[in-house]
Amino acid sequence: MIFEETGLPGLCVVRLDRHADDRGFFARAFCREEFGEHGLMTGVAQANISRSRHAGTLRGMHFQAPPAAEAKLVRCTRGALFDVGLDLRPGSPTYGRWFGIELRADEHTMLHVPEGFAHGFQTLTDDAEAFYQVSHPYAPEQERGIRFDDPQFGIEWPRPVRVISDKDAAWPDYEPDPALEALAIGRGEA
Repeated sequence: MIFEETGLPGLCVVRLDRHADDRGFFARAFCREEFGEHGLMTGVAQANISRSRHAGTLRGMHFQAPPAAEAKLVRCTRGALFDVGLDLRPGSPTYGRWFGIELRADEHTMLHVPEGFAHGFQTLTDDAEAFYQVSHPYAPEQERGIRFDDPQFGIEWPRPVRVISDKDAAWPDYEPDPALEALAIGRGEA
């Protein structure tokens, strides 16, 4: 696997190191040891699939607060999507910054989203599908969210939002979440 830094500590683009021949190719998509060497999640507690019928569908921005904070490894398995991670870790030198990348099924690129980041995506094609592995099971009592158009963060989505859940559209303007203090990092530390 090829790990590419994004400028936001812990948020990492993961590309496959393909070994190709006449049959096609082989590549590892997850290795606990390699992920650990890069300071990324090393355990998977749950795997999820999200399918969206229409291009322009927006899902997010979601995160879970401690003690159920979760890291995610996100891949597009059908079509294409624009995937976003937003740093909400108190004390982080990149607090409030976001990174977005286009993930396409035919490229197999993944985004590792660490604990303390909100995550969301917008579909770029009809019938787009995301597959993501998470480090902690879903905990409804720890679920949090940020509205996709919160002016505090200025996320630049590539398309107008065509479909969004009532819940995701109704998140209030973001206020720092005291529960995230458990994920606080000092300046200059990742």
